[in-house]
Amino acid sequence: MPDFRLLVFQRVAQNLSFTKAANELFISQPAITKHIKELESEYGTKLFERSGNKILLTEAGTVFLNYANQILQLHNELKFELGQLTNQFKGTLRLGASTTIAQYVLPSALASFHDRHPGVKLSLISGNTEFIEKRLLRNEIDFAIVEGKPSNQDIRYTPYLDDELLVFTSSKNNNIAASVSNSELVSVPLVLRERGSGTLEIIEENLHNHNISPRQLNVLMYLGSTEAIKTFIKTGNGAGIVSRFAIENELNEKQFRQIATPKISFKRQFYFIFPQGPEPTGFTKLFCDFLSMSHNH
Repeated sequence: MPDFRLLVFQRVAQNLSFTKAANELFISQPAITKHIKELESEYGTKLFERSGNKILLTEAGTVFLNYANQILQLHNELKFELGQLTNQFKGTLRLGASTTIAQYVLPSALASFHDRHPGVKLSLISGNTEFIEKRLLRNEIDFAIVEGKPSNQDIRYTPYLDDELLVFTSSKNNNIAASVSNSELVSVPLVLRERGSGTLEIIEENLHNHNISPRQLNVLMYLGSTEAIKTFIKTGNGAGIVSRFAIENELNEKQFRQIATPKISFKRQFYFIFPQGPEPTGFTKLFCDFLSMSHNH
């Protein structure tokens, strides 16, 4: 392992918090402070400055972070190359995923990957697509899987998995027909995901393609997670539009029923995303290939 203090610095710089870095690394906050002070003393420069209750990177700290990221990445690649010789991989992989994917698509794949490569330490953060893309570009994660269409020129999008958003309601709700036309859809009381989510982006894009303005919709509320939408719909009120992966179990158990929309579909793609640059290598490629093979089988 290269100087552990580099990892400490990286985590503090990414979180801009000594407390969060300590929690992530399972060491005390005084230990974090000690490591940072040692680095500042060794390199003769201040890496962080305080602004009220916040800490910020100094100019030197920004330069230091760039090199720390490169050193830690090279070390991870070294461990991968050595692991290839024995097929016993040891290293770390920082993943990000849109909320829907993190909750409903990845868990079983993560478990299978861990069984096959127990020496690879996986970490996963989730949030809406906008949140995850920002973390990727700040090098806080190695790669991610998101919903929604490609929109950022600094990111490379590679198709991973097909998905479809389904309109659904509670099986107890008799106020909404089993099938609705486009003109009827705008009258259905809907509960939708929040701004910034890939789900809402796809819904609005498909509506526009059918000359329906999102403003025409009868939206009861916007909620911050698919689970919140599902919980609301279970009360028997309104309808939601979420990934088929999110409600497969409830549809099978007859808790929810799908509302057919013959004239409009909400199909979309899940994407692997990487910073623009060379093709992914090392643990990132190992995990991406594993996911692709798992899906194809």
